[in-house]
Amino acid sequence: MSLLSLQRDMRAWLTTGTESAAARFEPGARAGLGIYQNNYRAQLITCLAETFQRVQTWLGEEEFLAAAARHIDTSAPSDWTLDNYGRDFPHTLRACYPEDPEVAELAWLDRALADAFVGPDVEPVSPHSLGAIDWDPAVLQFNPTLQFAQVITNSTAIWSALSAGNVPPVLEWLPQPAAVLVWRKEFTSRFRTLDAVEERAIAHAR
Repeated sequence: MSLLSLQRDMRAWLTTGTESAAARFEPGARAGLGIYQNNYRAQLITCLAETFQRVQTWLGEEEFLAAAARHIDTSAPSDWTLDNYGRDFPHTLRACYPEDPEVAELAWLDRALADAFVGPDVEPVSPHSLGAIDWDPAVLQFNPTLQFAQVITNSTAIWSALSAGNVPPVLEWLPQPAAVLVWRKEFTSRFRTLDAVEERAIAHAR
């Protein structure tokens, strides 16, 4: 058996745990397969728990573990770093909790703020330098960490309370959908709610 084949067999076992995957190994190796798979899943659960702390607090330990296990079963890591794992966890939560949209919204905000924190550094344009700019060829660019998404609940208020260690407010549906803008300023990830006009303007400008 080549090293590549062994690696592929091990990956198949870790991601599926099926008997057919286990059968590819010699009998002497079977006893340790469960240990490797447990370590694999535990590390991914830890990764999700670190990124989605507000979601874990909102759902509770048992519910979060069940959702994390479902995500691991359907989404194996595919990037070179575990920092990127869980990028589509909000989609899994949306499927797990179709009647509770705040769960996926909290997850999106957790993920977006984490992504903003590790995003590229940029030097903002100083207001004092605007008068010296040649505006004919000039091109304005948004902060590369900027992203936004629509929300239909008071998930931002829930997130803020959970982040501060306070009792979160009761879930409420917004009178109309809003948008949440996320970006990083210096060393701090930030967010704020946009009104409909701001959202359309930013979307059009981008």
